[in-house]
Amino acid sequence: MKSVILASFALTTLLSAAEPDGGPIYTQRCAVCHDSKTMERTPSREELGKRTPELVVEALTTGAMREQGKGLSDNEKRAVAKFVSGKEFAVAAVAEAKGNCEGTAPPITFNSTNDWVGWGRDAANSRYQPTPGLAAADVPKLKLKWAFGFPGATLGYSQPSIVGDRLFVGSSNGMLYSLNAKTGCIWWSYKIGSWTRSAPVVAKLGNRTFLFIGDDIAQTHALDATTGELIWKEKLDDHPVARVTGSPVFYQGKLYVPMSSIEEVSGPNPKYECCKFRGSVSALDAATGKKLWKTYSISDPPKEYKKSSTGVAMYGPAGAAVWVTPTIDVKRKVIYIGTGNSYTDVETKGSNAIEAIDMETGSMKWINQITPRDSFLVGCVNGKGNCPTEVGPDVDFGSSPILVTASNGKQLLLAGQKSGIIYALDPDKRGEIVWQMRAGQGSALGGIEWGFAADKDAVYVPVSDIVAKGADNPGGLFALKLATGEKIWSVAPKPECGFKSPKCTGAQSAAISVIPGVVFSGALDGHMRAYSTKDGAIVWDFDTGKASFDTVNGVKARGGSIDGPGPSIANGILYTNSGYGRFTGMWGNVLLAFSVDGN
Repeated sequence: MKSVILASFALTTLLSAAEPDGGPIYTQRCAVCHDSKTMERTPSREELGKRTPELVVEALTTGAMREQGKGLSDNEKRAVAKFVSGKEFAVAAVAEAKGNCEGTAPPITFNSTNDWVGWGRDAANSRYQPTPGLAAADVPKLKLKWAFGFPGATLGYSQPSIVGDRLFVGSSNGMLYSLNAKTGCIWWSYKIGSWTRSAPVVAKLGNRTFLFIGDDIAQTHALDATTGELIWKEKLDDHPVARVTGSPVFYQGKLYVPMSSIEEVSGPNPKYECCKFRGSVSALDAATGKKLWKTYSISDPPKEYKKSSTGVAMYGPAGAAVWVTPTIDVKRKVIYIGTGNSYTDVETKGSNAIEAIDMETGSMKWINQITPRDSFLVGCVNGKGNCPTEVGPDVDFGSSPILVTASNGKQLLLAGQKSGIIYALDPDKRGEIVWQMRAGQGSALGGIEWGFAADKDAVYVPVSDIVAKGADNPGGLFALKLATGEKIWSVAPKPECGFKSPKCTGAQSAAISVIPGVVFSGALDGHMRAYSTKDGAIVWDFDTGKASFDTVNGVKARGGSIDGPGPSIANGILYTNSGYGRFTGMWGNVLLAFSVDGN
């Protein structure tokens, strides 16, 4: 997302211009979802009131609400933002962060066993760090080493990547930062032009070190990782609300980029021709950005199949967004993806599925659709407007599949779903289910949402049942045997919110990470907890949701809920964002680094 106060707004002019009343605009364009008490996927009016007006403008301009913001003038967007937030805009724009590290940046040195590069750390997306530079016995001694404040940001979306002494991380302020991983000082920053959820990917190509990252308007950027200089930039989907949510994956000179969308939010608009987006994966030449192939998660292109109740053309099949980071299977030369729900009544085998795609050609090898006929749009009532005849439960595969080898020598592909069920699939039998285990009740914002983890012995599964009807516990963590799915242990810590929130919950929907002997899992209550892999006992707990932090870059920063990206661990330091307030959590804008005794 663009910087908190967009340059295009011509701030001085806007402040002096007369602004309309934001209330009627909000009622007309926003209230149907945000004032509803039944919409799980949209923040309530009360939750919007905790945000800054800058963030609301960003959402209406380049973010999730950009379809609703179409046709509004800059002044009208500002009026809505002030109305819902109850706050005034900052007087001055936030300047782009300049490098403040002393001296010359050292060369970037790779260490494949110690670094944490990209989303899952390795090609299998295990989220397992075997050599963290940190023993299990050291974890109780972790203390805050430094805090970095994202200027003008109010959402912690991008998971940091660490290569040697360099840390790379994006932000909801539309910036990408290269930091000193030990001190948090800035080497350089790059203006992406839209917010990013991706974890940066760093790779060596010839004599140059590249950094790749996707953004919220379907672009992929390739930079010189040493200097921050743009090498190439490509837009990989022309749909107006397409976005890169999962992280790109680099392998042998190629970059594989997943594509998702927020057409679920646009669809309920009775004037909108819904729906035309299909999820996809594109393979690029990493050095040049040249597209080698693009494979859609739904093979058939959408076409008009009827008129809506308001007379607007309706299209399908559509949906099956690829929210996940692709998983590389070197042995079988395929990549695996999980897909989201369908958007329309037109049936498709590509939604809520695990798919295997040939790495070289892009041909679809197989599809295992786990949950058919799950058609969903945000705020829908069955059959009205563009809504599906029967609205489904919205149980995407939002977590990257993990390729593991069980104790019996058998390789399995693990897949976690928002239904609350984790599956083990056979990659040699077209994804046939080997075992399955229900860890949570599941919901549109629940179940297994952003990412689980696996070491050589077990798979660790975080659960969010925050909006599941009748759920006794809002979340928990499970350890399961790889070969059978048999439960080893499970725990559900009582939530302890250090911030004021009407929805204080211990839901664990964020991605988790594991090192030998310890699992790290954040929760919506703002706590980052460390659990023993032996029995689930909590061995360390830090409340990141405190009101404010002193930051190394002097930016005012606060913590909040932990959701979305998980912790990265490298060279003896644990890094985590705090402040994912997108739906039901508390916003914040801080990146935290922990080391033994803070040294």
